[in-house]
Amino acid sequence: MNIGVFGAGSLGMFVGGRLANSGESVTMVGRLGSEIAQHGLTLTDIHGGRVALAPARVPYTERIERLSGCDVVLVTVKSMATERAGALLAPVLRRSACVISLQNGTSNGTTLRRTLPGHPVLEAIATFNVVRKGPGALHQGTAGRVVIENNSVGRRIAASFIKAGIRAALDDDIRPVLWSKLLFNLNNPINALAGISLREELAQRAFRSVLANSMREGLAALRAAGIRPRRIGGWIPRLTPPILSLPDCLYSRLADVLLPIDPHARSSMWEDLDRRRPTEIEHLNGAIVELGTRQGTPTPVNRRVRDLVLAAEMKRQGSPMLRGEDLLAEVSRVA
Repeated sequence: MNIGVFGAGSLGMFVGGRLANSGESVTMVGRLGSEIAQHGLTLTDIHGGRVALAPARVPYTERIERLSGCDVVLVTVKSMATERAGALLAPVLRRSACVISLQNGTSNGTTLRRTLPGHPVLEAIATFNVVRKGPGALHQGTAGRVVIENNSVGRRIAASFIKAGIRAALDDDIRPVLWSKLLFNLNNPINALAGISLREELAQRAFRSVLANSMREGLAALRAAGIRPRRIGGWIPRLTPPILSLPDCLYSRLADVLLPIDPHARSSMWEDLDRRRPTEIEHLNGAIVELGTRQGTPTPVNRRVRDLVLAAEMKRQGSPMLRGEDLLAEVSRVA
């Protein structure tokens, strides 16, 4: 099976590099060709794993037409780029090629089905975090796995991931899983606004209180929509806000067991602000605001967090480095 990765940034290069190292036939397409040609890839993870690929061993190109022979293409672009990704892939892929959305958010599969009519489209989600630590250096900073929609192609891809050392699972109904990941990704903008590591941020009750309130709004909107989110690892969505609200000492004991986090891990949204790139905020907190509007449930905390991130984007000065108490005060004024 020839596997393509389109939009090979942090997650795409991590997954593609691990697949290539395991012997799979892989073609990664992205905009970092010169960086890879100079540095190759170094892939590390929270479990102590390390894969180093010299430049000649990294199947990376900036030419999308190289995907024409692929049986499966993993789309790993940011959610706001999904429509353009589909338009670019449409004239390139052969008709039998299966496309898999390996992205945050809940609407990417729908977008790809609309822009790639005739192609089978599956949805998948990575429940772990990947950040760049330097040129060609990518690090999985949290525990997790890739969950893939269950069919014959999904089963083959899951087997390839497992062979490559990436935990993978199949699910017959992936929509609740996508929403669950979105709920936990509501911490991404909080971490981006804080500008500190995930571990430091989540160690502070004020930041956790903002996340807990964001999740409560999301859970209420999902409940009104008849959607029951699934557990992610040891975390059960409906039980997470009370856990986040615990005193710091009690929370840290639980968190170390439920979701180990590397001391240096940060959210990809922090990286986007740091690199002056657009963020996925409209597909995270914005999606909760949209769902709440449709279902008639209030979402003032998510709306305020979204607005703060959009303001930081416009300033193009990186993270505003908000203190937990200040961010909590900001959202408390509108809650």
